[in-house]
Order: sequence, then structure tokens, then C-alpha cells
Amino acid sequence: MDRIDAMRVFVTAVDEGSLAGAGRRLGRSPAAVTRAIAFLEEHVGTQLLHRTTRSIRLSDAGQRYVAACRRVLTELEEADMLAAGEHAAPRGMLTITAPVVSGRQILRPILDAFLDSQPSVKGRLLLLDRSLSLVDERVDVALRIGNLPDSNLVAVRVGEVRKVVCASPAYLAGRPPIVEPGDLASHQCVSLLQFGEDSWSFPPAAGTAAPRSVHISPRLVVNGADSIIASAVEGHGVTRVMSYQVAELVRAGKLTLLLEDAEPPPTPVQLITPEGRLSLPKVRAFVDFAVPRLKAEFARLARL
Repeated sequence: MDRIDAMRVFVTAVDEGSLAGAGRRLGRSPAAVTRAIAFLEEHVGTQLLHRTTRSIRLSDAGQRYVAACRRVLTELEEADMLAAGEHAAPRGMLTITAPVVSGRQILRPILDAFLDSQPSVKGRLLLLDRSLSLVDERVDVALRIGNLPDSNLVAVRVGEVRKVVCASPAYLAGRPPIVEPGDLASHQCVSLLQFGEDSWSFPPAAGTAAPRSVHISPRLVVNGADSIIASAVEGHGVTRVMSYQVAELVRAGKLTLLLEDAEPPPTPVQLITPEGRLSLPKVRAFVDFAVPRLKAEFARLARL
């Protein structure tokens, strides 16, 4: 049996979460998928998957092996495409990841437009509010909000966003004004889990060096921005989110920005790709297509 083909079956089974799912995706019988996995396990001399009638689970060795298989398959794909020549037409599966809100609101329409212009490319968009290994997960491009550590990733800056405090006019009406961060302690807050359950931090006040930490008592803490923004719009309290997430609501008068003088420095937004992937026609074509559109959209959303 071809070991590379067996690796491809193994990775597909892990991605699909079952041997049957891998068979459907690859157009193979369950028996053929089982044989491929068994072949790999015999080759490496250890069990890679724990199987039940309905699901599979990676063994410790399987977790290490699937990461290695993804790297091997990615390198083979790169080699095939590079051999076809740098002017080859974009083709194949393009895998992209982004945070949930920015991916849905900003990146997804751009990806749709790109796929419409490139009929030989298919897209796979992973919306996740966590980082993942682009190499191990065979991701071609990622949209990232935040400063990136030094790495072998190629990054193109496409904008910046602010961390903002806001509330609805209905909530603010008749309540004490919020003119400095300490005023938040006496207000209802609805908090995004990532920004703090019991305190929010702000830059130092003028003439001081220590950052300010304000104690809050949230009436609601949520791990997703959409829900917390909806609560704020409905008048349930003050919230803190990223500026692009509420830009349209601020323009519509449904939310009011607060404490703009106390905001932290803006956070960069970058489109990144593993070193070497940019030479692939499908990746280069998408980056060239997406970067100017992302810059324009983030610039538009920054004008609050």
C-alpha cells in the first residue's frame, strides 16, 4: 500500500471525526479506510486511533503522527504546485482561519468573491477564537488580531482595531456619567470573558506610570462577542469589545463610545501565512486579492 496515500486517509479520518466520514469524503469504502489505517499502524508499530462504533480518538502516538503527516502532505502539495511553474493557475483547496466575528463579518465575503473569481479553487474557512498551528493543521492563510511573536510566518498588516467601552443610550440615560475608568465600578457591566470577569485594565493616567485596574461586577459574562453586544444594545449594561465589532451599531446610534481618552493603543490586524506557502498560486492569488480589500474594510470600520 502507498504510505503517502494512507497518510492522506489517516488525516482525513481525523478531520472528519470518523472512518465513515473519511470514506464519504474520499469516495472509498469503510473497509478501504480501515485497511489504510491498519497499514500505518503496522508500519509505525503502535496504535494511532482508538476506535468505537461511532467515533475515533487519537492515541498519544497518533497525535504526534498526525501532525507529522500534515507537514509531509503540505510539503508534497507545495512541491507539486511549484513544479507546475510559478505562473500555474490557482487550484486546489484553500484553507483559511480567522476569529469568529471578523471572519464572519469581514473575511467571509472577501473569500466568497475570491472563489467566484477562481473556479478551480475551493475554500475551507475555520472560524475560531483561538490560535492553532498553521503548519500542523495545514492552514494556508490566517487573519490575526494582535501582535505576533517572532516566527517563520509571513505577515501583511491590513489594519488596526481598538478595544472600546460602550453602552446603549437607553442604558446611559439617567445614570451617573462615565468620564473616567473608575466610574465603571458603580455601573452594570456585561463582559466578554477574554477581557476580564471582575476587572478591566486601562493605560496609566496622565502623569502616572502604573496601569489602572478597575473592579467591575458583571451581571453577565459571555465567551462570545455577538451575545455580549446584543445585551449592551438592549440596555443591560456597559461592555468592552473590539471597535470593528460595534462600528455599525455606533454609526446607527444604538451604542455610544465611552472613555475614548483612556483606550489602550490600537491592536494590529494581520494576514499571515506559513513561510513557503506564499509561493503557491492559490495562496499568492488570495493574498493579492484579499489584502487591499481587507485594508479598505478595516479603514472604513475605524472611522467611528
